[in-house]
Amino acid sequence: MAEDRDPMIDPMRASFARAALSRRTALTGLAAVGAAGFLAACGSPGKAPTSSAGASKTPLSAPDLSDTEKVVNWSNWQAYMDVAGGKHPTLDAFAKATGIKVKYNEDYNDNDEFFAKVRPLLESGKDTGRDVWCSTDWMVARLIRLGYVQPLDKANIPNATNLADSLTNVEFDPGRSFSLPWQSGFAGIGFNPKSTGGKTVTTMDQLLHDPALKGKVTLLTEMRDSVGLVLIEQGVSLATVTADQFAAAIQVIADAKNAGQIKGFTGNDYTKPLASGDTAACVAWTGDVVQLRLDNPSLGFTLPDKGFTLWSDNFVIPAMAQHKKNAEKLINYYYDPAVMAQVEAYVNYVAPVKGTKEALTKSDPTMANNDLIFPSDATLARAQVFRGLTAEEETSFTRQFQALVTG
Repeated sequence: MAEDRDPMIDPMRASFARAALSRRTALTGLAAVGAAGFLAACGSPGKAPTSSAGASKTPLSAPDLSDTEKVVNWSNWQAYMDVAGGKHPTLDAFAKATGIKVKYNEDYNDNDEFFAKVRPLLESGKDTGRDVWCSTDWMVARLIRLGYVQPLDKANIPNATNLADSLTNVEFDPGRSFSLPWQSGFAGIGFNPKSTGGKTVTTMDQLLHDPALKGKVTLLTEMRDSVGLVLIEQGVSLATVTADQFAAAIQVIADAKNAGQIKGFTGNDYTKPLASGDTAACVAWTGDVVQLRLDNPSLGFTLPDKGFTLWSDNFVIPAMAQHKKNAEKLINYYYDPAVMAQVEAYVNYVAPVKGTKEALTKSDPTMANNDLIFPSDATLARAQVFRGLTAEEETSFTRQFQALVTG
Protein backbone atom coordinates (compact mmCIF):
# COMPACT_ATOMS: atom_id res chain seq x y z
CA MET A 1 0.00 0.00 0.00
CA ALA A 2 1.42 3.34 -0.96
CA GLU A 3 1.96 5.79 1.86
CA ASP A 4 -0.49 8.69 1.95
CA ARG A 5 0.64 11.81 0.15
CA ASP A 6 -0.79 14.87 -1.43
CA PRO A 7 -1.44 13.72 -5.02
CA MET A 8 -0.44 17.07 -6.46
CA ILE A 9 2.88 17.15 -4.61
CA ASP A 10 4.31 13.77 -5.52
CA PRO A 11 1.98 12.22 -8.08
CA MET A 12 4.26 9.94 -10.07
CA ARG A 13 5.64 7.86 -7.23
CA ALA A 14 2.31 6.16 -6.66
CA SER A 15 2.73 4.05 -9.78
CA PHE A 16 5.90 2.47 -8.43
CA ALA A 17 4.34 1.59 -5.08
CA ARG A 18 1.47 0.00 -6.92
CA ALA A 19 3.71 -1.70 -9.44
CA ALA A 20 5.54 -3.58 -6.71
CA LEU A 21 2.36 -5.56 -6.11
CA SER A 22 2.74 -7.39 -9.46
CA ARG A 23 -0.71 -6.14 -10.38
CA ARG A 24 -1.25 -7.73 -13.76
CA THR A 25 0.90 -10.84 -13.53
CA ALA A 26 -1.19 -13.88 -14.34
CA LEU A 27 1.45 -16.25 -12.93
CA THR A 28 1.12 -14.63 -9.51
CA GLY A 29 -2.24 -16.32 -9.54
CA LEU A 30 -0.49 -19.60 -10.32
CA ALA A 31 1.48 -19.26 -7.12
CA ALA A 32 -1.71 -18.58 -5.18
CA VAL A 33 -3.96 -21.33 -6.54
CA GLY A 34 -1.51 -23.73 -8.18
CA ALA A 35 -1.10 -24.46 -11.88
CA ALA A 36 -3.91 -26.98 -11.98
CA GLY A 37 -6.28 -24.58 -10.29
CA PHE A 38 -5.32 -21.80 -12.68
CA LEU A 39 -5.99 -23.90 -15.76
CA ALA A 40 -9.27 -25.13 -14.31
CA ALA A 41 -10.31 -21.53 -13.77
CA CYS A 42 -9.79 -20.91 -17.47
CA GLY A 43 -12.77 -23.14 -18.17
CA SER A 44 -13.02 -26.69 -19.49
CA PRO A 45 -15.30 -28.11 -22.21
CA GLY A 46 -18.45 -29.66 -20.85
CA LYS A 47 -18.17 -28.04 -17.44
CA ALA A 48 -17.88 -24.27 -17.52
CA PRO A 49 -20.25 -22.49 -19.92
CA THR A 50 -18.44 -21.01 -22.90
CA SER A 51 -20.84 -18.18 -23.66
CA SER A 52 -23.38 -15.98 -21.98
CA ALA A 53 -26.06 -18.13 -23.54
CA GLY A 54 -24.43 -21.20 -22.05
CA ALA A 55 -24.67 -19.62 -18.63
CA SER A 56 -28.36 -18.76 -18.98
CA LYS A 57 -29.35 -20.89 -15.97
CA THR A 58 -27.43 -18.49 -13.74
CA PRO A 59 -29.58 -15.44 -12.97
CA LEU A 60 -27.92 -12.14 -13.81
CA SER A 61 -29.88 -9.62 -11.83
CA ALA A 62 -31.31 -9.32 -8.34
CA PRO A 63 -33.84 -6.75 -7.12
CA ASP A 64 -31.97 -3.42 -7.21
CA LEU A 65 -31.82 -1.88 -3.75
CA SER A 66 -30.18 1.34 -4.96
CA ASP A 67 -33.17 3.55 -4.26
CA THR A 68 -33.47 2.44 -0.63
CA GLU A 69 -29.84 1.63 0.23
CA LYS A 70 -27.47 4.49 -0.56
CA VAL A 71 -24.36 2.37 -0.80
CA VAL A 72 -22.11 0.83 -3.45
CA ASN A 73 -19.50 -1.89 -2.85
CA TRP A 74 -16.40 -1.50 -5.04
CA SER A 75 -13.46 -3.92 -5.20
CA ASN A 76 -10.30 -2.57 -6.83
CA TRP A 77 -6.54 -3.12 -7.04
CA GLN A 78 -4.34 -1.68 -4.32
CA ALA A 79 -2.97 1.88 -4.65
CA TYR A 80 -5.18 2.49 -7.68
CA MET A 81 -7.02 5.53 -6.31
CA ASP A 82 -6.17 9.11 -5.36
CA VAL A 83 -5.09 9.46 -1.73
CA ALA A 84 -4.58 12.49 0.49
CA GLY A 85 -4.42 12.61 4.27
CA GLY A 86 -5.38 8.97 4.58
CA LYS A 87 -8.57 9.49 2.58
CA HIS A 88 -9.69 9.15 -1.04
CA PRO A 89 -10.79 12.68 -2.03
CA THR A 90 -12.77 11.70 -5.12
CA LEU A 91 -14.70 9.00 -3.26
CA ASP A 92 -15.55 11.45 -0.52
CA ALA A 93 -16.69 14.00 -3.11
CA PHE A 94 -18.91 11.39 -4.79
CA ALA A 95 -20.56 10.53 -1.47
CA LYS A 96 -21.15 14.21 -0.73
CA ALA A 97 -22.63 14.89 -4.16
CA THR A 98 -24.89 11.82 -4.37
CA GLY A 99 -25.50 10.68 -0.81
CA ILE A 100 -24.17 7.26 -1.84
CA LYS A 101 -21.53 5.81 0.48
CA VAL A 102 -18.76 3.88 -1.23
CA LYS A 103 -17.49 0.81 0.57
CA TYR A 104 -14.12 0.71 -1.18
CA ASN A 105 -12.08 -2.48 -0.83
CA GLU A 106 -8.56 -3.02 -2.18
CA ASP A 107 -9.02 -6.79 -2.31
CA TYR A 108 -8.35 -7.30 -6.03
CA ASN A 109 -4.72 -8.47 -5.93
CA ASP A 110 -4.63 -10.70 -9.00
CA ASN A 111 -7.17 -11.52 -11.71
CA ASP A 112 -7.23 -15.28 -11.18
CA GLU A 113 -6.99 -15.09 -7.42
CA PHE A 114 -10.01 -12.77 -7.36
CA PHE A 115 -11.90 -14.93 -9.85
CA ALA A 116 -11.32 -17.98 -7.65
CA LYS A 117 -12.98 -16.12 -4.76
CA VAL A 118 -16.08 -14.99 -6.61
CA ARG A 119 -16.64 -17.85 -9.05
CA PRO A 120 -18.39 -20.25 -6.62
CA LEU A 121 -20.91 -17.53 -5.78
CA LEU A 122 -21.42 -16.55 -9.41
CA GLU A 123 -21.86 -20.18 -10.45
CA SER A 124 -24.57 -20.69 -7.85
CA GLY A 125 -26.36 -17.44 -8.68
CA LYS A 126 -25.51 -15.74 -5.38
CA ASP A 127 -24.54 -12.16 -4.60
CA THR A 128 -20.77 -11.71 -4.35
CA GLY A 129 -21.14 -8.84 -1.90
CA ARG A 130 -19.74 -6.52 -4.57
CA ASP A 131 -21.54 -4.16 -6.92
CA VAL A 132 -18.62 -3.29 -9.16
CA TRP A 133 -14.98 -4.24 -9.63
CA CYS A 134 -12.16 -3.66 -12.14
CA SER A 135 -10.89 -6.62 -14.19
CA THR A 136 -8.20 -6.72 -16.89
CA ASP A 137 -9.36 -7.13 -20.50
CA TRP A 138 -8.83 -10.87 -20.77
CA MET A 139 -10.64 -11.50 -17.50
CA VAL A 140 -13.54 -9.36 -18.70
CA ALA A 141 -13.68 -11.58 -21.79
CA ARG A 142 -13.93 -14.63 -19.53
CA LEU A 143 -16.61 -13.07 -17.33
CA ILE A 144 -18.70 -12.15 -20.37
CA ARG A 145 -18.22 -15.60 -21.87
CA LEU A 146 -19.43 -17.25 -18.67
CA GLY A 147 -22.37 -14.89 -18.26
CA TYR A 148 -21.13 -13.55 -14.92
CA VAL A 149 -21.49 -9.82 -15.59
CA GLN A 150 -24.52 -7.65 -16.33
CA PRO A 151 -25.04 -5.27 -19.26
CA LEU A 152 -24.49 -1.65 -18.32
CA ASP A 153 -27.47 0.71 -18.45
CA LYS A 154 -25.93 3.63 -20.30
CA ALA A 155 -28.91 5.81 -19.35
CA ASN A 156 -27.31 5.92 -15.89
CA ILE A 157 -23.86 6.59 -17.39
CA PRO A 158 -24.27 9.56 -19.74
CA ASN A 159 -20.59 10.42 -19.31
CA ALA A 160 -19.75 7.15 -21.09
CA THR A 161 -19.67 9.27 -24.25
CA ASN A 162 -16.34 10.55 -22.92
CA LEU A 163 -14.73 7.14 -23.49
CA ALA A 164 -11.61 7.40 -25.66
CA ASP A 165 -12.38 6.41 -29.24
CA SER A 166 -9.60 3.81 -29.33
CA LEU A 167 -11.23 1.85 -26.49
CA THR A 168 -14.82 1.91 -27.71
CA ASN A 169 -15.04 -1.20 -29.90
CA VAL A 170 -12.73 -3.78 -28.37
CA GLU A 171 -13.14 -7.31 -29.67
CA PHE A 172 -14.11 -8.86 -26.35
CA ASP A 173 -16.91 -6.32 -25.74
CA PRO A 174 -17.99 -4.52 -28.94
CA GLY A 175 -19.65 -1.23 -28.14
CA ARG A 176 -18.80 -1.66 -24.45
CA SER A 177 -22.08 -3.28 -23.46
CA PHE A 178 -20.61 -4.91 -20.33
CA SER A 179 -17.51 -2.91 -19.43
CA LEU A 180 -15.92 0.53 -19.30
CA PRO A 181 -12.19 1.07 -18.74
CA TRP A 182 -10.93 2.34 -15.39
CA GLN A 183 -7.24 2.75 -16.35
CA SER A 184 -5.13 1.66 -19.32
CA GLY A 185 -1.46 1.16 -20.13
CA PHE A 186 1.03 -0.01 -22.74
CA ALA A 187 3.66 -2.74 -22.84
CA GLY A 188 6.84 -1.80 -24.68
CA ILE A 189 10.62 -2.16 -24.31
CA GLY A 190 12.56 -0.67 -21.43
CA PHE A 191 16.36 -0.46 -21.60
CA ASN A 192 19.31 0.85 -19.64
CA PRO A 193 21.91 2.48 -21.94
CA LYS A 194 24.60 1.76 -19.36
CA SER A 195 24.17 -1.96 -20.05
CA THR A 196 23.32 -1.86 -23.75
CA GLY A 197 26.57 -0.14 -24.67
CA GLY A 198 24.65 3.03 -25.41
CA LYS A 199 22.34 1.27 -27.84
CA THR A 200 18.68 2.12 -28.11
CA VAL A 201 16.52 -1.02 -28.18
CA THR A 202 13.62 -0.44 -30.54
CA THR A 203 12.35 -3.87 -31.67
CA MET A 204 11.54 -7.27 -30.22
CA ASP A 205 13.89 -8.80 -32.79
CA GLN A 206 16.73 -6.77 -31.31
CA LEU A 207 15.65 -7.68 -27.77
CA LEU A 208 15.59 -11.40 -28.54
CA HIS A 209 18.60 -11.69 -30.86
CA ASP A 210 21.17 -8.90 -30.36
CA PRO A 211 24.36 -10.57 -29.01
CA ALA A 212 25.16 -7.43 -27.02
CA LEU A 213 22.10 -8.11 -24.87
CA LYS A 214 22.64 -11.85 -24.40
CA GLY A 215 21.80 -13.03 -20.90
CA LYS A 216 20.59 -9.59 -19.86
CA VAL A 217 17.02 -9.68 -21.19
CA THR A 218 13.76 -10.35 -19.33
CA LEU A 219 10.20 -10.75 -20.55
CA LEU A 220 7.01 -10.37 -18.56
CA THR A 221 5.08 -13.29 -17.13
CA GLU A 222 1.97 -11.61 -18.56
CA MET A 223 1.31 -13.79 -21.60
CA ARG A 224 -0.64 -11.27 -23.66
CA ASP A 225 2.09 -8.65 -23.44
CA SER A 226 5.23 -10.74 -23.97
CA VAL A 227 3.81 -12.96 -26.71
CA GLY A 228 1.69 -10.11 -28.04
CA LEU A 229 4.72 -7.93 -28.79
CA VAL A 230 6.34 -10.79 -30.72
CA LEU A 231 3.14 -11.41 -32.67
CA ILE A 232 2.84 -7.74 -33.60
CA GLU A 233 6.43 -7.66 -34.84
CA GLN A 234 5.65 -10.72 -36.98
CA GLY A 235 2.84 -8.75 -38.60
CA VAL A 236 0.05 -10.59 -36.81
CA SER A 237 -3.02 -8.66 -35.69
CA LEU A 238 -3.87 -9.39 -32.05
CA ALA A 239 -7.54 -9.03 -32.96
CA THR A 240 -7.38 -12.12 -35.20
CA VAL A 241 -4.44 -14.16 -33.87
CA THR A 242 -4.77 -17.91 -34.54
CA ALA A 243 -3.49 -20.90 -32.59
CA ASP A 244 -0.79 -21.55 -35.20
CA GLN A 245 0.39 -17.94 -35.08
CA PHE A 246 0.50 -18.03 -31.30
CA ALA A 247 2.53 -21.26 -31.36
CA ALA A 248 4.99 -19.73 -33.84
CA ALA A 249 5.54 -16.74 -31.54
CA ILE A 250 6.06 -19.07 -28.58
CA GLN A 251 8.74 -20.87 -30.59
CA VAL A 252 10.56 -17.58 -31.30
CA ILE A 253 10.71 -16.87 -27.58
CA ALA A 254 11.70 -20.47 -26.80
CA ASP A 255 14.59 -20.28 -29.29
CA ALA A 256 15.83 -17.06 -27.67
CA LYS A 257 15.57 -18.61 -24.23
CA ASN A 258 17.43 -21.76 -25.32
CA ALA A 259 20.14 -19.58 -26.87
CA GLY A 260 20.72 -17.88 -23.52
CA GLN A 261 19.38 -14.52 -24.67
CA ILE A 262 16.67 -14.41 -21.99
CA LYS A 263 17.67 -14.60 -18.36
CA GLY A 264 14.14 -14.91 -17.03
CA PHE A 265 10.50 -13.91 -16.90
CA THR A 266 9.31 -11.41 -14.32
CA GLY A 267 6.38 -9.56 -12.92
CA ASN A 268 6.93 -5.97 -11.90
CA ASP A 269 10.14 -7.03 -10.17
CA TYR A 270 12.02 -6.20 -13.39
CA THR A 271 12.16 -2.59 -12.25
CA LYS A 272 15.11 -2.74 -9.84
CA PRO A 273 17.39 -4.80 -12.15
CA LEU A 274 16.56 -2.47 -15.05
CA ALA A 275 17.37 0.58 -12.97
CA SER A 276 20.64 -0.90 -11.71
CA GLY A 277 21.75 -2.19 -15.10
CA ASP A 278 21.65 -5.89 -14.17
CA THR A 279 18.98 -6.11 -16.85
CA ALA A 280 19.95 -4.41 -20.08
CA ALA A 281 16.55 -4.51 -21.74
CA CYS A 282 13.12 -5.97 -21.05
CA VAL A 283 9.45 -5.93 -21.82
CA ALA A 284 8.08 -3.23 -19.52
CA TRP A 285 4.91 -1.35 -18.60
CA THR A 286 4.50 2.38 -19.01
CA GLY A 287 3.47 3.13 -15.42
CA ASP A 288 6.70 1.63 -14.11
CA VAL A 289 8.90 3.55 -16.52
CA VAL A 290 7.30 6.88 -15.64
CA GLN A 291 8.36 6.28 -12.04
CA LEU A 292 11.84 4.91 -12.77
CA ARG A 293 12.72 7.91 -14.91
CA LEU A 294 12.20 10.21 -11.94
CA ASP A 295 15.31 8.73 -10.34
CA ASN A 296 17.16 7.71 -13.50
CA PRO A 297 16.31 9.94 -16.50
CA SER A 298 18.78 8.05 -18.71
CA LEU A 299 16.55 4.96 -18.81
CA GLY A 300 14.98 4.43 -22.20
CA PHE A 301 11.55 3.20 -23.21
CA THR A 302 10.42 2.31 -26.71
CA LEU A 303 6.97 1.75 -28.12
CA PRO A 304 7.89 -0.33 -31.21
CA ASP A 305 7.00 1.19 -34.55
CA LYS A 306 5.11 -1.94 -35.65
CA GLY A 307 2.88 -1.71 -32.62
CA PHE A 308 2.52 -2.64 -28.98
CA THR A 309 -0.06 -3.98 -26.57
CA LEU A 310 -2.71 -1.87 -24.93
CA TRP A 311 -4.48 -3.21 -21.86
CA SER A 312 -7.16 -1.85 -19.60
CA ASP A 313 -8.57 -2.64 -16.19
CA ASN A 314 -12.30 -2.29 -16.61
CA PHE A 315 -15.38 -1.57 -14.54
CA VAL A 316 -17.83 -4.50 -14.61
CA ILE A 317 -21.00 -5.11 -12.61
CA PRO A 318 -21.30 -8.74 -11.48
CA ALA A 319 -24.39 -10.88 -11.68
CA MET A 320 -26.72 -10.51 -8.70
CA ALA A 321 -25.20 -7.16 -7.66
CA GLN A 322 -27.53 -5.53 -5.12
CA HIS A 323 -26.88 -1.88 -6.06
CA LYS A 324 -26.52 -1.81 -9.83
CA LYS A 325 -27.84 1.71 -10.36
CA ASN A 326 -25.54 3.08 -7.66
CA ALA A 327 -22.60 1.35 -9.34
CA GLU A 328 -23.52 2.93 -12.66
CA LYS A 329 -23.72 6.35 -11.01
CA LEU A 330 -20.22 5.75 -9.61
CA ILE A 331 -18.88 4.84 -13.05
CA ASN A 332 -20.52 7.92 -14.51
CA TYR A 333 -18.85 10.10 -11.86
CA TYR A 334 -15.37 8.88 -12.78
CA TYR A 335 -16.06 9.51 -16.45
CA ASP A 336 -16.14 13.22 -15.67
CA PRO A 337 -12.76 14.46 -17.01
CA ALA A 338 -12.18 16.73 -13.99
CA VAL A 339 -12.63 13.79 -11.62
CA MET A 340 -10.47 11.43 -13.69
CA ALA A 341 -7.74 14.10 -13.75
CA GLN A 342 -7.56 13.93 -9.96
CA VAL A 343 -7.09 10.17 -10.16
CA GLU A 344 -4.44 10.39 -12.89
CA ALA A 345 -2.43 12.82 -10.80
CA TYR A 346 -1.95 9.95 -8.40
CA VAL A 347 -1.89 6.70 -10.41
CA ASN A 348 -0.08 7.82 -13.62
CA TYR A 349 -1.59 5.30 -16.04
CA VAL A 350 -3.35 6.10 -19.31
CA ALA A 351 -6.64 7.90 -18.80
CA PRO A 352 -9.51 6.34 -20.79
CA VAL A 353 -11.64 9.50 -20.48
CA LYS A 354 -11.52 12.22 -23.12
CA GLY A 355 -10.84 15.68 -21.71
CA THR A 356 -8.72 14.42 -18.79
CA LYS A 357 -5.53 15.87 -20.25
CA GLU A 358 -7.04 19.32 -20.59
CA ALA A 359 -8.32 19.17 -17.02
CA LEU A 360 -4.94 18.08 -15.64
CA THR A 361 -3.04 20.70 -17.64
CA LYS A 362 -4.42 23.35 -15.32
CA SER A 363 -2.79 21.79 -12.25
CA ASP A 364 0.20 19.82 -13.63
CA PRO A 365 1.18 20.67 -17.23
CA THR A 366 4.32 18.53 -17.07
CA MET A 367 2.35 15.38 -16.40
CA ALA A 368 -0.31 16.34 -18.91
CA ASN A 369 2.37 16.45 -21.64
CA ASN A 370 3.72 12.96 -20.90
CA ASP A 371 2.91 10.79 -23.94
CA LEU A 372 3.01 7.64 -21.80
CA ILE A 373 0.15 9.00 -19.67
CA PHE A 374 -1.72 10.97 -22.32
CA PRO A 375 -0.75 9.32 -25.61
CA SER A 376 -1.32 11.10 -28.91
CA ASP A 377 -3.72 9.78 -31.53
CA ALA A 378 -0.70 8.64 -33.54
CA THR A 379 0.55 6.60 -30.59
CA LEU A 380 -2.86 5.06 -29.92
CA ALA A 381 -3.19 4.11 -33.58
CA ARG A 382 -0.24 1.70 -33.15
CA ALA A 383 -1.66 0.05 -30.03
CA GLN A 384 -3.41 -3.33 -30.17
CA VAL A 385 -5.64 -5.18 -27.72
CA PHE A 386 -5.28 -8.96 -27.49
CA ARG A 387 -8.55 -10.54 -28.58
CA GLY A 388 -10.76 -12.47 -26.23
CA LEU A 389 -10.05 -16.20 -26.15
CA THR A 390 -12.43 -19.13 -25.97
CA ALA A 391 -12.16 -21.35 -22.91
CA GLU A 392 -10.28 -23.94 -24.94
CA GLU A 393 -7.88 -21.36 -26.41
CA GLU A 394 -7.23 -19.81 -23.02
CA THR A 395 -6.31 -23.18 -21.55
CA SER A 396 -4.09 -24.11 -24.51
CA PHE A 397 -2.32 -20.74 -24.79
CA THR A 398 -1.71 -20.58 -21.04
CA ARG A 399 -0.23 -24.08 -20.96
CA GLN A 400 2.16 -23.27 -23.78
CA PHE A 401 3.32 -20.06 -22.17
CA GLN A 402 3.54 -21.56 -18.70
CA ALA A 403 5.76 -24.35 -20.02
CA LEU A 404 8.03 -21.71 -21.54
CA VAL A 405 8.20 -19.62 -18.40
CA THR A 406 8.76 -22.46 -15.93
CA GLY A 407 10.63 -24.93 -18.15
